[in-house]
Amino acid sequence: MVSLSEKIRQKSDELGIDKIGFARAERLGADAAHFFKWLNAGHHGEMAWLERGPEKRTDPRLIFPEAKSVISVAINYYTPHEHADQSGKISRYAWGDDYHEVVKEKLRALLDWIISENPEASGMVCVDTAPVMEKAWAERAGLGWIGKHSNLITMDCGSWVFLGEVLLNLELEYDEPMEDHCGTCTACIDACPTDAIVEPYVVDSTKCISYATIELRSPELPNEISTRQNGWLYGCDICQDVCPWNRFEQPTGEKRFEPRRGETSLDPDVVELFTPETYAERFRKSAMKRTKLAGLKRNAMSLKKLQN
Repeated sequence: MVSLSEKIRQKSDELGIDKIGFARAERLGADAAHFFKWLNAGHHGEMAWLERGPEKRTDPRLIFPEAKSVISVAINYYTPHEHADQSGKISRYAWGDDYHEVVKEKLRALLDWIISENPEASGMVCVDTAPVMEKAWAERAGLGWIGKHSNLITMDCGSWVFLGEVLLNLELEYDEPMEDHCGTCTACIDACPTDAIVEPYVVDSTKCISYATIELRSPELPNEISTRQNGWLYGCDICQDVCPWNRFEQPTGEKRFEPRRGETSLDPDVVELFTPETYAERFRKSAMKRTKLAGLKRNAMSLKKLQN
């Protein structure tokens, strides 16, 4: 007889989920300690939501009390395109449609199917916005390991993956955690133009181009960021671009992750002309809404200053 765990794996494949694994729902140990140390050091910058109820992030049962299992998934978003311009580059994850909606759609379909197979089942879908330490659970579920740049690395898709979870009230057949395969490599640390990877596996967000161009709400970018912006308008992929494991990248089968309008970058001059209306229309159902119009224009202005 095929087990429920195996049936879930088969169904996930039908839904276009590239990797899936199962871990027991319990309190995180070393990962929780690492998170609190990172938080106490102020490496989260202005991401104040990480300070709210941080204990919830250490145990999935604090947000879904019936949880017995954590189903972790990884969905490949790599598309074989490169940045067309050196100024106005957009992080690869934001080229296509908003991953929150795409991943949630797949996970909701998976949970609905599990419930149809087992009416006693109940669960909760989590994608990024829920207080779940996604990379830690993905590592526990055997999907990959957390690299020195703090992103999850898989052996078959590299680090170009979106993560999500289903917290489930049923016991499953659990996977073994993935071992770290970074070895002595320091490519990501060496390549970071702002030295944001302050030590292996620790990123200081306040030094990170991606954080500054997406999460920071200041009227101007800090000088230590703007002078080393490297052409990035939204986000930054440098630490992933140089990762040797990304030589195993494979094109995604999810067409919604293809670059919208075929764009992998935006001319800063074009960004400055956006109105609230044209901005809302241009980035509807896009992850680039995160930085808001004021932030995007600030980033464009910073790039133009460097050009002049």
